[in-house]
Amino acid sequence: MAHPTAPLHPDIESILVSEAAIHQRITELGRDLKRLYADQEITVIAIMNGAILFTADLLRQVDNAVRLDCIRTTSYGSATESAGTPKLVHGLTLDVAGRHVLIVDDILDTGKTLSLITGMVRALGPASVRVCVLLDKKGRRQVPFEADLVGFQIPDKFVVGYGLDFAERYRNLTYIGVLRPPA
Repeated sequence: MAHPTAPLHPDIESILVSEAAIHQRITELGRDLKRLYADQEITVIAIMNGAILFTADLLRQVDNAVRLDCIRTTSYGSATESAGTPKLVHGLTLDVAGRHVLIVDDILDTGKTLSLITGMVRALGPASVRVCVLLDKKGRRQVPFEADLVGFQIPDKFVVGYGLDFAERYRNLTYIGVLRPPA
């Protein structure tokens, strides 16, 4: 747990979601998952790299049998704006046919990545598909898409920390912060 006196990273303008708020909300999301799935097995598909911390902490909140798979997409590179069409870099390895699938991502932004992935998963014949995101930035939506479970609604600011990055940096911050604009 970060100390309240710990200095803010110099590249961070402000903290948008604190470490304590993240952990409290993840506990609540875990309870929501238990209500949704009861004792059913869940096949979790985490979207890497951003969802790695969120997925790990979220899965520790449920006692269901869980199968975990990870897929990797790319759409930002080293920019703060999406490059357009997301690309699947590494696909599924588990069979999801007839399974209850939960797709976990760090942020729902334009909706393009999650729309692509849910469409791909639905085509494989799962029993159900739900999406859980830590952050939802509705102001940036370019395709109609809504997550089933959302940690936090956030404004249209470029955020990093707790798995979210800029040019593969800042993922290790324990909070979600607004990246300081370049000088």
